[in-house]
Amino acid sequence: PVPVVMLTARGDEDDRILGLEVGADDYVTKPFSPRELVLRVRSVLRRAASTTAPNTGPVLAAAGIAMDPAARRVTKNGAELGLTLREFDLLAYFLGHQGQVCDRERLMREVWGWDFGDLSTVTVHVRRLRGKIEDDPANPTLIKTVWGAGYRFETGPDTARDAAGAAGASGASGVSGAAGASGVSG
Repeated sequence: PVPVVMLTARGDEDDRILGLEVGADDYVTKPFSPRELVLRVRSVLRRAASTTAPNTGPVLAAAGIAMDPAARRVTKNGAELGLTLREFDLLAYFLGHQGQVCDRERLMREVWGWDFGDLSTVTVHVRRLRGKIEDDPANPTLIKTVWGAGYRFETGPDTARDAAGAAGASGASGVSGAAGASGVSG
């Protein structure tokens, strides 16, 4: 849950991607201005503070995934998933906006709280999240890429039924967010 800003002289794209893949919330390369660094740190701290979950709230569920925002806990088919702070927030956003296409700029703004930044941050976090929630991350069925537009969290008839089972198994009484009982099939 501790926000991490990497400050380094290694500015190659591969280095930036690796830094984000290992869990950094931001990656700043030299040269940089002290003001830019202060603003980036404030931004990361603001986002970390804003992700504090309320003490009560419904469990979000879909496709065998159950999320308890108050406990910051996610399970898939009853097994707990170890998500980073940003992966948790990204999944929560997707669960709350099922069936909607979310472009990388929107995700950057809504999940990270950034109005600017390297959009590969979103790409890397989506890939890492897929690795944890998809049965086959190379052929994703939950977080679909909509070429030229962004990403869409999909649930079909089978996954909607699985969500009800996951919600029941976790003690939830319903599905929250924009999903409702219907889903989008792929």
